Amino acid sequence: MFPKIEQFIKEREYFVGVTPSTVSGYRYTLCYLPSESPTQAELLEMILKLRQRGLKETSVNTVIRWTNAYLHWASGSDQKCGAGCHHPHLKMLREPKIILPTFTDAQVRKLVRWKPGTDYQKRLHMLLLFLLDTGCRITEALTLRVSEVDIDNMLVKLDGKGRKQRIVPFSSELRRALYRFIQDGKLIPQDLLFGTSTGVLWDRCNVLRNVKDLCRELGFDAPPRTVHALRHTFAVNYLRKGGSTFHLQKSLGHSTLEMTRKYANLSTDDLVAVHRQISILHTL
Repeated sequence: MFPKIEQFIKEREYFVGVTPSTVSGYRYTLCYLPSESPTQAELLEMILKLRQRGLKETSVNTVIRWTNAYLHWASGSDQKCGAGCHHPHLKMLREPKIILPTFTDAQVRKLVRWKPGTDYQKRLHMLLLFLLDTGCRITEALTLRVSEVDIDNMLVKLDGKGRKQRIVPFSSELRRALYRFIQDGKLIPQDLLFGTSTGVLWDRCNVLRNVKDLCRELGFDAPPRTVHALRHTFAVNYLRKGGSTFHLQKSLGHSTLEMTRKYANLSTDDLVAVHRQISILHTL
């Protein structure tokens, strides 16, 4: 890693307050840069090599987004990056419009009705219920403390991306499960809600493996982006039950409504059901 890039990462960490996961992302993506001050031609060559290596448009766009942030910082400009900037800049690739993966209703029922036996299984089941009921990100759930769960008012305070906190509601069904889980585990306010048996942070890679194993045990293959698919499932169900995109944006913690619209991929069955109700021919 070049010294100037290291300085950029340190300033983002200490002055802007980006999260540890973002710092890791910077280190992973900015290592592709050929130098501290790449030319426009070198940047284009870098993107070409990434595409030739098989990286998808979404992954390359992550590299582009953080590369542009570094290039703007390196230019010394105090203004927001825009038309007045003269430093090298990369355009985002056009991403394919794909349907985000979700769990089917039948699969959700299997996950919810699963009867865990061991303490470890109970923790995994509680995490699945929590993700399905709140739609939060996996990192938001894994870093959650017991003190941030308001059982009485059915509210939870989450630390989202960019250290932005938000309060989201949860159901009475989840409250019953949470109360029992906290009491049975003898958890105290400062404990991680989903901490390991030794009280440390549960590794998200282990969570992914555990969820996939459970899906196979229950008789189905986990959808792509398995853990994040729980969040997609929450979003689709939210809209299917009549929730607004605006309220969904607040629940998911998105900074823009455009980000939320990506989650609004109702299934073909949903469209068919609505069309049956609104078809002009149906009313004749």
